[in-house]
Parts: sequence; C-alpha cells; structure tokens
Amino acid sequence: MITKRQAQTLSCVIPGLNEAENLPALLPVLVATLRELVPAFEIIFVDDGSTDATPLVIEQLRQTYPQLVYLQLSRNFGKEAALTAGLEASRGQVVVCMDADLQHPPALIETMLERWSTGLEMVYAVRETREDEVWLKRVGTSVFYKLMRTSNGLRVPRDAGDFRLMDRCVVDALMALPERSRFMKGLFAWVGFPSEPIYYSPAERLYGVSRFRPAKLLRFAVDGLTAFTTWPLRLLSLLGAVLAMLSFSYGLFIIFKHLIYGDAVRGWTTLITVVLFFAGVNMLSLGVVGEYVASIFAEVKNRPLYLVHRRRGQGLAPDQEPAHSQDQGSTQSQARQQD
Repeated sequence: MITKRQAQTLSCVIPGLNEAENLPALLPVLVATLRELVPAFEIIFVDDGSTDATPLVIEQLRQTYPQLVYLQLSRNFGKEAALTAGLEASRGQVVVCMDADLQHPPALIETMLERWSTGLEMVYAVRETREDEVWLKRVGTSVFYKLMRTSNGLRVPRDAGDFRLMDRCVVDALMALPERSRFMKGLFAWVGFPSEPIYYSPAERLYGVSRFRPAKLLRFAVDGLTAFTTWPLRLLSLLGAVLAMLSFSYGLFIIFKHLIYGDAVRGWTTLITVVLFFAGVNMLSLGVVGEYVASIFAEVKNRPLYLVHRRRGQGLAPDQEPAHSQDQGSTQSQARQQD
C-alpha cells in the first residue's frame, strides 16, 4: 500500500504585468482554495514593471491577505524572468505557478496536489482546446512543438503552459540551472522528474487582453529553439552542402557543353539570379548564426536576470532557505524594502 504524502507548506507564484483589475477578483478565490488544502501558504506576486495601479491594489490587498508577498521588479524583464524571481523567493514544500487573469482555475490546484501526493514531482495543466485562438497562432504553435521534438528529442508537452505544481526538488533543480535565456517550458521538460498532465478548459479572461503579440511570440519561439536545439545550424550545413554539389554539377555541365558543342557561355539573367540566390542564402545563414552568437553574448555578460526594487510581505516562515542560493547575482542588487 502506497502512503500518500501531505503538503504542509505551499507557495503560489504569480508573475504579472498591469493586473490591477484582475488581482481583486483572483485573491479571494485563490486564498479560499488554499486555506482548504494546506496548513500554511504564501502567494508571491511578481510585478514585472507594471505601469497601472497594481502597486496600490497590492498594498490594499495585503491588509486583508497577510499571506501575500509582493516583489516589484525594477523594470519589465519579461515573464520568464519574473517567473524565475518568484521561484527563487518561494519557500514552500510545493510550488504552484499560475497567471493572474483567472484563466488558470484555482480549483485545479486540489487535483494537482492529489496527483503530487501519489509520488509525482510535477503536475502540469494542458489546455484541452485552442479553438479560441486564431488559426495562424495554432499552426505556429504546432510547428514549434514538432521542431522541438524532432530536433533534440526533448518532449516539451504541447499546449502545456506555466500553470503547474512542482515539488521542492524540481524547483531547486530549475534554480540551479545557470543559463540567462530562460525558456521555462523547455527547462520544465529538461529537468525531467516524474510528471503527469491534467487537462482543463481555460476560463474567459476577466479584464485586459493577451500581451503576447505575433512579434513577441516569434521572438519567444526563436529563443526557445536556439536555447534547446542546434538544428538550424545543422540545416544550414546541409543546405550549404547541397548547394555546393548542385553548383559543382552545373559547372561541369557548362564545361562539357562548351567542349562538345562549342557554345559560348551566355545567360546574364540566369547568372544574376543565381548570384542573388546565393547572396540571400548567405544572409540567412549569417542571421541564424547571429542568433546563437547573440545568445552566447548574453550568457557571457553574466548580468542579473532581474533586479528587485521592492519587496513587501514576509511569506512563509524562514525555516528553510529560498529555492536558490542566489550565487548567480540575480538578486545581488536588490533594493529591498521589507515591512
């Protein structure tokens, strides 16, 4: 008979940007849910450079919910950095990551905890459908995940976002990874550990709209591919080899044709077309290589992944160290203002 484990402490990490309207709707539901599930918990909201009334709303909510911890980053560093900041600050035995717009239903945390209690180290939520998205985004998402699977064998679960529950050992493993390019969906898959999906239908967004525009999603996909696979470089090598063989064969054809038939070499249109084609391939190759060089450049600079301008709230009792030892300088320049 397998003895089920019980979570004593839980950290809920919520990265957000301009969530002043959503937070008053989320917190009562989330706090009521967590009170029924664990003896002690903390809710860490990471403000990724909000420009609306989010700081004021947080201050008001903290009067009602002392479990709320507020991390205000010094500027907008991106969702991946904000999520990492929350994970580094978390102290719970288990950690839940979710969004602030209530599309991730808090009621699903109970099911996640139940699966975790059976011995799983990570339980991640998978959308049942993407019919609410435009077809271009659906096609792009499908292509991206296929490329990730076929290029390096890393199985990044399709339609799985950041909404998940992780054991402390998973969080510690994630925070020990040194890279600055934090494609979190790939990192979740890379660390491994026994995991299992649960399926859900996202609720309607209460306020605001998605801030992931096509250009930002494309940048996100490029970062993910360059961080976890080298197939673009290998594809360019293969393309270069094929084009070299074709060019060599065409050159031999021209020589033999001239020797046998005595035809003069002509065809300026063909020549300029071929030259422009190879010039385009060269520029494309430089662009792909440049993406990898840019990633290396960002890594070797070793700048902090984020800077915390202000922290409000104590969260869980400091009976254990945060998930990360903070030896990478990500929070060395924090300007903390504790209550």
